[in-house]
Amino acid sequence: MKAARLKELGVPAGIGVDAALGGVKQAMKSGQTVEDVEQAILAVVDAPKLLTEDEVWGNLARTIVRVTEARARFSGRDEAAPWQQWGDNFEPAAIDQMAQACKLPISVAGALMPDAHVGYGLPIGGVLATDNAVIPYAVGVDIACRMKLSVLDLLVPDIVAYQEDLIEALEKETRFGTGCTFKPGRQHEVMDDPAWEEIPILRKHHNKAAKQLGTSGGGNHFVEFGVLEVLSEDLGIGRGKYVAMLSHSGSRGTGEKVAKHYSALARQLHPELPEELSHLAWLDMDSPEGREYWQAMELMGRYSAANHELIHKHVVDHLGCEVLAGVENHHNFAWKEAHKGREVVVHRKGATPATNGVLGVIPGSMATSGFVVRGKGNEEGLNSASHGAGRAMSRVEAERRFTWAEANEFLKKKKVHLVSGGLDEVPMAYKDIEAVMAAQEDLVEQVARFEPRLVKMAPSGKVSSRRRKERQQRKRK
Repeated sequence: MKAARLKELGVPAGIGVDAALGGVKQAMKSGQTVEDVEQAILAVVDAPKLLTEDEVWGNLARTIVRVTEARARFSGRDEAAPWQQWGDNFEPAAIDQMAQACKLPISVAGALMPDAHVGYGLPIGGVLATDNAVIPYAVGVDIACRMKLSVLDLLVPDIVAYQEDLIEALEKETRFGTGCTFKPGRQHEVMDDPAWEEIPILRKHHNKAAKQLGTSGGGNHFVEFGVLEVLSEDLGIGRGKYVAMLSHSGSRGTGEKVAKHYSALARQLHPELPEELSHLAWLDMDSPEGREYWQAMELMGRYSAANHELIHKHVVDHLGCEVLAGVENHHNFAWKEAHKGREVVVHRKGATPATNGVLGVIPGSMATSGFVVRGKGNEEGLNSASHGAGRAMSRVEAERRFTWAEANEFLKKKKVHLVSGGLDEVPMAYKDIEAVMAAQEDLVEQVARFEPRLVKMAPSGKVSSRRRKERQQRKRK
């Protein structure tokens, strides 16, 4: 039984659903039907105090009583923390999520970036400053998801002339797809960090993390080659056109486990939060739980950086080229920063740090421009900018609405060779990156413009088939 159905039956989100799932598992094992289980849950929801000692449903009943009593004591703040938005045409639900987040008693200020769309708790593209507290779901499930761009000493025509060599480097030197690994695993000193042993949830997933070092994963993660037009002297290589490699990925499966573990713990500690705020449960920075999450989050940041480092190092070594310059940044992370004279914890969930003079990377889609930017240090925007174009629709809707024929026409027009990727990631599923950049001219300045030419993402069946066909044709030649 899924969480959505449990909530339809009246079970409180978060710890209520967790308790209900335990009861469901026990009841189904004893041979009860789904109908029997749903009737039993409805009875618990209707009169929990009568069933607190029930062998199967007692934990759910006690949890509902606890949540109900705690929520009765909860009083929200009289006035929401101030927040501003950049851009328009947002989903109403994304704006509502931002507004709800600013009602938390710990919130200090917020900002909504122009690529924002709905996420868990805080919208993706949401920035939230809090007072001495960290919210796991405001950091994001893919902790320390980040960008890395390397400018290479290749010539622009090499992207076409040596296309097969570039594809081979991508296919051999990183991995795509959920659960992908290297055997044997890549080596990096980040796996010797003492935090892996000190924190149980990290210790439990150390081996898996070691095997996934240097991999890219699935979803919207990619590695691509393209043409970088440098517009200023910030990169230290002079203006002009260069070949660059751009990667997007995060802390892989271990980061997700860490995020979910501490979010569940935060919800246990804050049963008083009403349904609409339950995914924004926080950990006090002075508490053992808060300090432990912060330590785990920071390690996930170093682990994610190591992933990108290995991807770039192995691809560059494979090609035998040199790196002329580089830029990288997290966009799912939290930082301790000073704003308006006080220290706060700034959560950037799908947002690029944009402190005055700091460089960052904002990608478009598989066939639209990306940008190297320099932050302008806009205080009202909490020194932040968008982390990309932002989805214009869900993955399901994109797969329903578009065909590969349409996508391939778009790719051909933009001179992009897609090695592999999913229909849910086609450029038409994203917002217009030019409009997003125009909406944040007071947050960042463009330093360079990146045009993707050779893109690899987690494969889908149709593109993989096309790729296999191309390989077979090459072999026959």
